[in-house]
Amino acid sequence: MKTANIYSELEYLEDKPAISVMFKTNFTKEIRIVFKKGQVMKEHKTSYPIVVELCDGTLDFGVNGEVLHLVRGDLIALDGSVPHDLVATEDCVVRLTLTVSDTEKRVEKVVE
Repeated sequence: MKTANIYSELEYLEDKPAISVMFKTNFTKEIRIVFKKGQVMKEHKTSYPIVVELCDGTLDFGVNGEVLHLVRGDLIALDGSVPHDLVATEDCVVRLTLTVSDTEKRVEKVVE
């Protein structure tokens, strides 16, 4: 059994979103991304499907030329190879679910 709390020990970085691995299982990696208002994850894609949950705040999620205005509690699932970007319109906390084949290093490179 593994447990984590998405809201414990939140760290807001001044210059980029803060990324941390909450835990790994045999089939997923659960990642927390903490954004200050105005921070961005530039357009990127992964070879694997992902699930994004907005746990707190508001976020503009760009995908396929459309901008989705996500609010607390919204979920979005994307297939692999779909370009997307994120812009925090408020301070926000995001949960990202990756497959075990994907890497958290890839996510970290997006915010560098």
